[in-house]
Amino acid sequence: MSSKQIVVIGNGMVGHHFVKTLVESGADCRITVIGEEPRPAYDRVHLSEVFAGRDPGELALVSRATYKEWQVDARYGDPVASIDRAARQVTTRSGQRVSYDKLVMATGSYPFVPPVKGADHKRCLTYRTIDDLGAIKSRATHSRVGTVVGGGLLGLECANALKNLGLQTHVVEFAPGLMGVQLDEGGSRMLRRKVEGLDVTVHTGKNTRNIGPGSECALRMDFADETHLETDMVVFSAGIRPRDDLARACDLKVGERGGIVIDYRCKTSDTDIFAIGECALFGGRIFGLVAPGYRMA
Repeated sequence: MSSKQIVVIGNGMVGHHFVKTLVESGADCRITVIGEEPRPAYDRVHLSEVFAGRDPGELALVSRATYKEWQVDARYGDPVASIDRAARQVTTRSGQRVSYDKLVMATGSYPFVPPVKGADHKRCLTYRTIDDLGAIKSRATHSRVGTVVGGGLLGLECANALKNLGLQTHVVEFAPGLMGVQLDEGGSRMLRRKVEGLDVTVHTGKNTRNIGPGSECALRMDFADETHLETDMVVFSAGIRPRDDLARACDLKVGERGGIVIDYRCKTSDTDIFAIGECALFGGRIFGLVAPGYRMA
């Protein structure tokens, strides 16, 4: 066969958009998609709606049947563990090897968990995937108080979700105000009043130093200013970091603060490897929004 073998690592929103665009272009190629999660691409933007009763299946952007119809070899739940650039081959965690002519890395990002002692406790969770939602809902059934670390948009969405799950809810933010990247001081104050009006307690300017056992709740969060907060569960939603570990391991160029370096054509330091979405670093920036990711795709 003369058609090129295109391998896509990652089946998030951007990875799927690339596959869809490539199929619709009629390009003469064979496509293999390797996704880490056990399900096809879904809409992360509306993830919080699951807490309000929406069926997770309704978030699906594509089905296995559609990929089969498109003659896309889609593999799930067996993530790529390594890339051999010399052999132009990827190896999955289970040991499967897949050769490529061109490789597209759409590995996305992972939730940033601050280096806080005790953050690895089983009652400390992250908010990023459908599986994360299941873990949060499960833990909420055995909790009275829930705390979100992170006062950005996703953190506030998560706080609303905890509130809807019936928990007494707190938001802990390191910065002096909520959504400091998007809002000025006045806007941040106004937002805080709105959030507190929903019976969510907001704590700003708080640097969490330790998470340990509580006396009234399961956990106690100790802050640098010697105050503390008791809670039954902690959900970290304090930003994202690019998933660039595979790139680092195979010596692709990455940014000083992370991210796979790409040019204006999304090409990495290897002419046969491209990167798109939240894992990619262009012009010294990571674009953590879906629209720029779709444009890259």
